[in-house]
Amino acid sequence: MDLHTEITSKKQLIDYFEEGNKPPEQWGIGTEHEKFLFDKQSFRRIGYDTTPGIRQVLRHIEQSGWKPLTEQGNIIGLTKNGASITIEPGGQFELSGKNFRNIHQTYCETQKHFDDLSPICRELDVLHVAMGFDPISSRANIHWMPKERYRIMRAYMPTKGELGHDMMTRTATIQVNLDYGSEKDMVCKMRIAQALQPIVTAIFANSPFCQGKPNGYLSYRAHIWDHTDPDRCGFLPFLFDEDFGFEKWVDYLLDIPMYFIIRDGQYLDCKNITFRSFMAGEHRLRPTLEDWENHVSTVFPDVRLKRYIEMRGADASCVSHIAALSAFWVGLLYDQDAIEETYSIIRKWNLSTLQELRSLVPKNGLKATSNDLNAKEIARRMLDISAGGLSRRSKQFGIDDEGQYLWPIQKITETGITQAEEYLHKYHTEWQGDITKLMHCIPQEETSR
Repeated sequence: MDLHTEITSKKQLIDYFEEGNKPPEQWGIGTEHEKFLFDKQSFRRIGYDTTPGIRQVLRHIEQSGWKPLTEQGNIIGLTKNGASITIEPGGQFELSGKNFRNIHQTYCETQKHFDDLSPICRELDVLHVAMGFDPISSRANIHWMPKERYRIMRAYMPTKGELGHDMMTRTATIQVNLDYGSEKDMVCKMRIAQALQPIVTAIFANSPFCQGKPNGYLSYRAHIWDHTDPDRCGFLPFLFDEDFGFEKWVDYLLDIPMYFIIRDGQYLDCKNITFRSFMAGEHRLRPTLEDWENHVSTVFPDVRLKRYIEMRGADASCVSHIAALSAFWVGLLYDQDAIEETYSIIRKWNLSTLQELRSLVPKNGLKATSNDLNAKEIARRMLDISAGGLSRRSKQFGIDDEGQYLWPIQKITETGITQAEEYLHKYHTEWQGDITKLMHCIPQEETSR
């Protein structure tokens, strides 16, 4: 596909997603995960050119054979063997992993990333902290990264929601990316992903602190996303419409305001025109498929369709939880029996009840209930289905059972006690209200079980 091709019809946009169809033997698993970097002495988030700083960390990693990505003379990312390291607006450090065939491979990649990062952080006197929300820093004390897209987004965010800048600078997540085989398969997976995203948020809740104090939430990150931008974030009820498919997804994207257009490496502010208006000639430039691809990446709902499906509901955490999230979704969505069983359950749910459950999860976690929907009960049921799907996959591919990676969330769903609640208990007891104890509690390295 030539991204420089000019767009002349909506069909090209629909075809863009159709080209994401892959046969099951080509389905992969992509994992993305973010973490915060702090100066170990002051507990302040490091900036780009501070000492220690983000630029230093990137340069150290570059020495291991990573290729630098630059913008206006600044190193802003790294690539190597199909994986990339990028920096989010507030310096959140992200690995977008390679596309793998099984969870064993993505687990090894994640473990190696942390193993490689840890000695660099020790040398620079930096702590890496993987949580859904920065537990210490105020918004005013965070340095913005020198990327043009963030300059435009920074100006735009306050026009849409009061917590947009917090989303950009103080949140971190784990994301799992999975493939689809056809439009019908995509529809089924998108509906399951949307229905279960609140359950995943509950299981992986890990952001109970703000500026050193409890914030009243278990997943404050999830709360922030609901106050960022109603045009491009949140729950998507139209996924459950009878006529949902690639075209309806395109129509959704066409009516979302654009952030920017890139030409010759320059970011041009779009002044809030929608992509539909862009196609209708309300800009001096003509849209290309590259513009469309950029626009597709600037919507942030619970579940996002690119030419694969992104599961976006989990707070950031450690290696074992990153692997658990991937395993959970693969078990549900890459085994036909599991898909059918899961879909038969979620299709019976009342949409309003599901949305109410979702609204309660950020504060209540697995204790959230709405009418006949109980987050903890659903989590247990879905974990069982996922484990069954993973077991069948292991036999199909002749590999060790990927269900072994579910162990951290099996404990959480059995007890109903999330990471957030464990940290809150320690904060009120052994830490005696001293949030700095949390910073040393979070593992800087994690060895294989």
